[in-house]
Amino acid sequence: MSEESPPSFDPKQASVPISYPLKTLKELQSRSYLDSFHYPFNKASVPIIQTPTSSNRGKILVCHDMQGGYLDDKYVQGGTNSDAYSLWHWYLIDSFVYFSHNLVTLPPVTWTNTAHRHAVKVLGTFLTEGEEGSDVCNELLSTKESAQMYAQRLAELASHLGFDGWLLNMEVSLESDQIPNLKEFVKDLTLTMHSSVPGSLVIWYDSVTDNGSLDYQNQLNQYNKPFFDICDGIFANYFWQENYPKLSADVAGDRKYDVYMGIDVFGRGTFGGGQWNTNVALDVIKKADVSAAIFAPGWVYETKQKTNFETAQNRWWGLVEKSWGLVRKYPVTLPFYSNFDQGRGNHITVDGINISNASWCNLSSQGLQPQLEYDDSTVNSIQVLVDLKENSYSGGANITFHGTLQANSHFQKTIFQADLLLTKSPLRVTYSVKSDSNSLLGLVLHVTSTMNENVSILAAPQGMNHLSQKFGKIVPTTEKNGSSPGWITHEFTIDMNGYTLTEIRAMCYRQDHKLTLNSRPLGRDLTADNYSAILGHVTVTTLDYKPSFPLSNSWLVSGEYITLKSSPKGDSKFLSVKISWKLKEEKDESAFSHYNVYVENVSKVKEYIGVAHVNSFYVSELEVPSGTSSFKFIIQVCNVDGTNQKLDESPNFQLEV
Repeated sequence: MSEESPPSFDPKQASVPISYPLKTLKELQSRSYLDSFHYPFNKASVPIIQTPTSSNRGKILVCHDMQGGYLDDKYVQGGTNSDAYSLWHWYLIDSFVYFSHNLVTLPPVTWTNTAHRHAVKVLGTFLTEGEEGSDVCNELLSTKESAQMYAQRLAELASHLGFDGWLLNMEVSLESDQIPNLKEFVKDLTLTMHSSVPGSLVIWYDSVTDNGSLDYQNQLNQYNKPFFDICDGIFANYFWQENYPKLSADVAGDRKYDVYMGIDVFGRGTFGGGQWNTNVALDVIKKADVSAAIFAPGWVYETKQKTNFETAQNRWWGLVEKSWGLVRKYPVTLPFYSNFDQGRGNHITVDGINISNASWCNLSSQGLQPQLEYDDSTVNSIQVLVDLKENSYSGGANITFHGTLQANSHFQKTIFQADLLLTKSPLRVTYSVKSDSNSLLGLVLHVTSTMNENVSILAAPQGMNHLSQKFGKIVPTTEKNGSSPGWITHEFTIDMNGYTLTEIRAMCYRQDHKLTLNSRPLGRDLTADNYSAILGHVTVTTLDYKPSFPLSNSWLVSGEYITLKSSPKGDSKFLSVKISWKLKEEKDESAFSHYNVYVENVSKVKEYIGVAHVNSFYVSELEVPSGTSSFKFIIQVCNVDGTNQKLDESPNFQLEV
């Protein structure tokens, strides 16, 4: 007797929220996605930040193609795989395309949130291929009105879900009489996107030519330029030759940066061979002064390159950085906060206190990533890495500094390259450290005046004063023990009105003290020259900035889709409920980055059960202990500056069962 097949997915039924694609034109036309249970959970909660970047340069587009798509990243509220694929080199990227072999690929909101946090635009994919694709095009392009209607449906989805445009991938042969309506589709989608989502992009993939042939040109030329002319750019196929980028630039004229020359990282026919030689193609593209489209950088992850994923990924993107340079810098606005979280881990902490030891992944939770330049040399005595194992100060990661450092010597490492204009209000900087008591960790801030006067400011605990001759200023930090043993929070202020903050570095220094038994909080066998320190977070605000939280009774909290079902054996029950909250008065909630959700049991113990990035959370099959008649759910409000509302002052929802 065969096992029962699982029930088919019904998007209108309450279930664990996921991101998913649309597979038919009927789904697109009917707007059924906007009526689904999952729609409210898939709206991006992070508006794209604006960073000063030059428009007079080539751009980097990254197209993510990973094993069919919608893997760990589809779980809106997070998954359980701490080894899930993550991307953290956002400062090298201008735009990100989520790709799958579905008709309408909607970017999982987890990608949109983290990309926007790093000022990167996110595009979905509209794809027609094979026999099904031909049938789709016959309907899509049957009339001018049909082409316009479907274009408007796509623009509506992007606007409602909060992403920034579309890659159009029409990989089927068409009849020549269908081309006018195809052009109408491309033009109308581009214009509608521009009006509904300012700054959006519609990119044409080099496939169908203007006579309807499926004929990859591998460059911009007369056969695909008619489509280029009515949208925001072209993604040229990968099989180009060395002179094609320059030929494409000549055809594009003053729009040369809208030409994206394709590079397949798997190396399938791509110039230079991709893989560890991806930079060969990038160098040629950069010399030709056009843009690059990198396809499937997840190659590093999928093919399990040597050492480990983190090292291989850093090494691969290091090649991109050496070829192309940084695309953007941050901080550029305040408040600025980073806990270095990669959106995955083996624990979760809040203010230094561990609230979960479960494995997890959730790209929406990724913090602003440090710009740690890859270094494979053995010259540096201190190894610096984002670490997911050591207990963190916030989230699931930190930056660790381990190695050998002689007493009274120091080591610096750039963490962020910034472009932040300082104002009359002094700057307040806070950072957290856990270290061996002889290992000191400070921050170095580089600022520049309008007259190009450079000042280097060392902010550090006592014990670094003898370094004053190496820095323009030394600012002592005030120290405060954290909520968790071992963590120390440092704070300092600087007043450099009119200067621009250009860099934040970590400064490692050893005191000339003998080790004691009490100076080994990190659990390592330390010798006199060993250095060991962890940086937990960095926050930058103005001195007059004060975080605030609405009172708990300012919120309306409700529950719906409530179900209580018994286990197959009938020995326990499981509760599912969608909890939603909103402020009673219309207020800007953009200061709130996320919400930690807890359940309080009869013993008044508060158990962390998940994180929400919208004003709803779906509790799925929470076990109901025998004798339990009610649950109290607590919604901890968390600010973009890293501060968190006290649990006893947070909004809550009491549910009788």
